[in-house]
Amino acid sequence: MRKSRAKKRILLPDPKFGDKLVTRFVNTMMISGKKNLAFKIFYDAIEIVDKNKSEEDTGLDIWKKALSNVMPQVEVRSRRIGGATFQIPMQIRPERKVSMAMSWMIKFSRKRNEKSMAEKLAQEILAAYKEEGASIKKKTEVHRMAEANKAFSHFRF
Repeated sequence: MRKSRAKKRILLPDPKFGDKLVTRFVNTMMISGKKNLAFKIFYDAIEIVDKNKSEEDTGLDIWKKALSNVMPQVEVRSRRIGGATFQIPMQIRPERKVSMAMSWMIKFSRKRNEKSMAEKLAQEILAAYKEEGASIKKKTEVHRMAEANKAFSHFRF
């Protein structure tokens, strides 16, 4: 590579929970640089999750468990070999697992039918916590794709 690798930016923990993962999620959810609005949506969603929960876990714990339920373990990557393009299953780096899970949860919560974004996000968190919903479906789809192309795993990079 001609250029050096970009330096990792240090994230500040969020003001309410003091968690860097929350800040990362809010940064992913943010549109047009409106961070205060994104934080408000996230905190409202966590409050809704807190009200709807049946266990003694907090809303943040439920969100973290839901995020870990959505994280994929393997994915397929395209590789061109001898004029043919193969889908090769590969392990995913831990950072990428987290970012994929976050983007899927946000993407599918935006497509839900509830009134506000906080309600949509809360319902998606609860669905992912129970291992159902669109983001879990996406994860199983990715895993199924990797399983189907297991025969090409000897072409690894």
